[in-house]
Amino acid sequence: MKQKTIAILGATGSIGTQALDLVRRHPDRFSAACLTAQRSSEKLFALVREFRPQAAGLVCEPEHIPEDLRFCQWFFGPDCSVEVLKAVKPDAALCAITGIAGLDAVWTALDVCDQVLLANKEALVTGGDLVMEKAKQLHKPLLPVDSEHSAIFQCLQAAQGNPVRSLLLTASGGALRDWPQERIDSARVSDVLRHPTWNMGRKITVDCASMVNKGLEIIEAHHLFGMPVERIRVVIHPQSIIHSMVEFEDGAVLAQLGNPDMRGPIGYAMAYPQRLPYDAKRLDFAEIANLSFAAPDLNRFPCLGYAIESLQAGGAMPIVLNGANEESVAAFLEEKIPFGRIGQILRDALDAVPQRAVRSIADVYQVDAEARERAKDFIRRLE
Repeated sequence: MKQKTIAILGATGSIGTQALDLVRRHPDRFSAACLTAQRSSEKLFALVREFRPQAAGLVCEPEHIPEDLRFCQWFFGPDCSVEVLKAVKPDAALCAITGIAGLDAVWTALDVCDQVLLANKEALVTGGDLVMEKAKQLHKPLLPVDSEHSAIFQCLQAAQGNPVRSLLLTASGGALRDWPQERIDSARVSDVLRHPTWNMGRKITVDCASMVNKGLEIIEAHHLFGMPVERIRVVIHPQSIIHSMVEFEDGAVLAQLGNPDMRGPIGYAMAYPQRLPYDAKRLDFAEIANLSFAAPDLNRFPCLGYAIESLQAGGAMPIVLNGANEESVAAFLEEKIPFGRIGQILRDALDAVPQRAVRSIADVYQVDAEARERAKDFIRRLE
């Protein structure tokens, strides 16, 4: 079997480190040809020493590169992930950069790689129609890495051409799922980052607590699977055992189950259509005993509703939602605003930034800049 070269973009983050664990376990199948990170230089240096990629990159340039790491090409600055892809042209790219910052890398990966492993939902939230059209024209697969979209993708393998009635995205509900409204509004950073089932990065953990993350996943599912928004549903499932479901026209529902471990969906994308073995904890159904479900509460978690609204509106609105959310989450993590202000900032941006058609990547960034400036103005007024 030919060894697959793979770029891990966002190598020091949660998804990146788990992907590298799989590379470590299967050195005969994968070679980490490119590694990039934002600012965790010492962590990246350690990974470069271990995996010896052809190219590496850091958004924030360090003072120096250790002598023993100069065997590979180094790139620095906001475009470092794009540059490593162009320099090496690996077989596949795992795009795990957080936020709209990963859009250019996904766009470039479609040009230079055979496969794009998508762990950056914001690339589709902001550039969905453009990215999907490019993938279609180039006949390049976008393999989902998010656990929910991987679950749907796996269930759809059994569709055999049968029409799908709806997609059901499961949600843990985040750290605040059982909190009353007044406590949610004043939740502290330490409260929000205490996710009950998944170990993820700070930004996505905040998004889970506000449930905007599930809204972003609805937008991603719409683009990945060509499903209209009214046929994508969300169900709260606190145990995070069922990762998502597909309902068919005859009422049959197929679900993908597993213990919460992102190496499962990462490995499925890396080795598709095969599965990668690792030390996965097996499901013990007698131990689980109970799987519970509930409808999401849009009154307590309005950000989910705003995301659905933005997808229904189309055009610039999903970009506005994402840009305002990235700014407000950053402000919350820096303790500049209380948690309850995140939803207010999203609502304000969606009302204030003009709707328009989005016909190019340049249009995406123009709308994003306007949304961020509106959010920053709101945040400044609160300081």
